[in-house]
Amino acid sequence: MTFKKLILLFCFGLFFFGSVSAVNKKSYTKQYDHNGKIIAEGWSMGSIKTGYWTFYYHNGQVSSKGHFRKNKKEGYWYFFSEKGKIEKEGHYHVDQANDWWIFYDIANHEMSKFQYQNNKKNGYALRYKKKKLTRAEKYENNIRVGSWISIWAFKRDNPTISF
Repeated sequence: MTFKKLILLFCFGLFFFGSVSAVNKKSYTKQYDHNGKIIAEGWSMGSIKTGYWTFYYHNGQVSSKGHFRKNKKEGYWYFFSEKGKIEKEGHYHVDQANDWWIFYDIANHEMSKFQYQNNKKNGYALRYKKKKLTRAEKYENNIRVGSWISIWAFKRDNPTISF
């Protein structure tokens, strides 16, 4: 192999592997609307969201925040109203709601906890008013299959469940 061919091969290798590593390099990204207001910021590899992201309403308040893995929501997420009050929080796995989710109604002092599986209510739900448990429910595939307003009746019908 001639010296010129060796140099060309070396330059090609630098160009090719340099451009591949640039695509795979993690960088902090900010996205803006047409008026120049920030609408999202977080980590990405090229155009793929990865790591922690924060999204904003037009008024600058945070609308949601959480982690991405390969452009899909993953892990714990928080969602807020335009006035900055928390509305819900919960777990995602591969862009689908899973495990426990908490929903807030600050105005009525209510809170509900639901178990999800693949974006559907699946498992138990607990409803609170003024921090007091008022109702327990059971869901299967997004359909309510049981409801209790007495903790004793709930325990009687669900003896293997503990709080």
